[in-house]
Amino acid sequence: MAAEPTAHALLQKHRPTLDQALEAIRTRAYWSPHPEHPKAYGENGSLDAAAGKAAFDALLGNRLDLADQPGIDDWVGGEVSPYGIELGVTYPHPDIDVLLPAMRAGQRAWRDAGAELRAVVCLEILKRISDRTHQFAHAVMHTSGQAFMMAFQAGGPHAQDRGLEAVAYAYAEQVRTPEQAEWTKPQGKRDPLVLTKRFTAVPRGIGLVIGCNTFPTWNGYPGLFASLATGNAVLVKPHPRAVLPLALTVRIARDVLAEAGFDPNLVALAAERPGEGIAKTLALRPEIRIIDYTGSTAFGDWLETNAHQAQVYTEKAGVNTVIVHSTDDYQGMLSNLAFSLSLYSGQMCTTPQNLLIPRDGIATDQGHKSFDEVTADLARAVDGLLGDDARANALLGAIVNPDVKARLEAAAGLGEVALASREVANPEFPDAVVRTPVIVKLDGAKPDDEAAYMSECFGPVSFAVAVDSAADAVELLRRTVREKGAMTVGAYTTDAATEQAVEEACLEEAAQLSLNLTGGVYVNQTAAFSDFHGSGGNPAANAALTDSAFVANRFRMVEVRREA
Repeated sequence: MAAEPTAHALLQKHRPTLDQALEAIRTRAYWSPHPEHPKAYGENGSLDAAAGKAAFDALLGNRLDLADQPGIDDWVGGEVSPYGIELGVTYPHPDIDVLLPAMRAGQRAWRDAGAELRAVVCLEILKRISDRTHQFAHAVMHTSGQAFMMAFQAGGPHAQDRGLEAVAYAYAEQVRTPEQAEWTKPQGKRDPLVLTKRFTAVPRGIGLVIGCNTFPTWNGYPGLFASLATGNAVLVKPHPRAVLPLALTVRIARDVLAEAGFDPNLVALAAERPGEGIAKTLALRPEIRIIDYTGSTAFGDWLETNAHQAQVYTEKAGVNTVIVHSTDDYQGMLSNLAFSLSLYSGQMCTTPQNLLIPRDGIATDQGHKSFDEVTADLARAVDGLLGDDARANALLGAIVNPDVKARLEAAAGLGEVALASREVANPEFPDAVVRTPVIVKLDGAKPDDEAAYMSECFGPVSFAVAVDSAADAVELLRRTVREKGAMTVGAYTTDAATEQAVEEACLEEAAQLSLNLTGGVYVNQTAAFSDFHGSGGNPAANAALTDSAFVANRFRMVEVRREA
């Protein structure tokens, strides 16, 4: 087989990394093979900062060439950076009646390659993406509005970690069943029954990854690599405002597949014309057997209801809650919350929205603090964090789309404003829309306020909700997760009974909980190989990144048995 020398080289190169990833998901300890610091790049074939920026600039105003992808019937584009730059990149538009059959053609050889070879080919794709992290950082920044350092880390090494994590889980699930077994059943005085059984992991079909605007690589890589590693072809349909990072990913994947002796059409791009809505069309195609989606609840619900032929994995919207009951590190709590509310202008599915605070106040290491004092102190903490415009720009990034800006402006009319949002000028990108968070005080006992805090208000908007007691806070938390879902829950308490009640509520409603965070770990951040992103057990998401359930149903085991 022509690919054997390449296959052997890839196994030699990447098997140790795969083994480390398998150990990491077993122990849940900290591990990452992808450096977080920009200065770590520039050697062994990776692009340094200047080369990465130059590589990004070279893309602007040009076609992103996937000319060997079948069924190209047009070139489309139109991305405008949240920082005000027109990217001018165009991408191949697919004739799906041509592209989908071409994608299926290579699946037999990819299936027969086996779990190990598929895994190391995926690791080679990730390695080449990692080498271009600086280029990807600019691509993520100028499609999502993330500030550069966040785009570098979340769009680069953290996304690559999530992709590798998915490969590790996929490999572990496939090799759980041996490739071959000898089966002997005694028959007393007669000769035993003897069978030879062979087991093959068989892919479902073509996986469809429907990308999101805010975290195109971080949210796109788990599904992409989980499906590819389990033998499926993958069609990537990016968000129309965030095509570039995933288009670069597809180009690299196609190059690696071809070099390894496989059909490059195992990974393809589906960019769309303005307003085309190609995701709905693709989602109902019989060739599409797996769908990974991150985005609005409305479309996620539509996929779950209508795409019956596919296994659908969704991450939708939720209402994330933090209970503030008591703390032995008041300043640490305020600083931690201020950062969590500010990071990327709250445009994360994990950002806290509702802060449930007893109306009689909380106990702290600085004495009793009233509800009004807590909200005022939190407002000052956010102001202090973002008071310098340069620091504010580095944390906030840019507002990703006009809908977020409109929600932010409307939130001030929902109640008493504890912290008003302000505009921040960005000298490097004067057209960027940069806003600090708003904090609005609401009363958990007023039905008129409930409509606000029981709905997701995606963006830099948080509600300080007055509740009667810790028990009421836990009950409101429980109801919120059950009815609206939550990607994250946080709680601050020094009371063992309250802590136990919060923990039990999260266990029963399947919500990921962070307790008493006062240092450099934040409720809206998760670490691959250790933390689960979402649980799949509440309305915010029907899957978790990443667990065995996320990968196990992307393939089936098919048995061939023979008499020995």
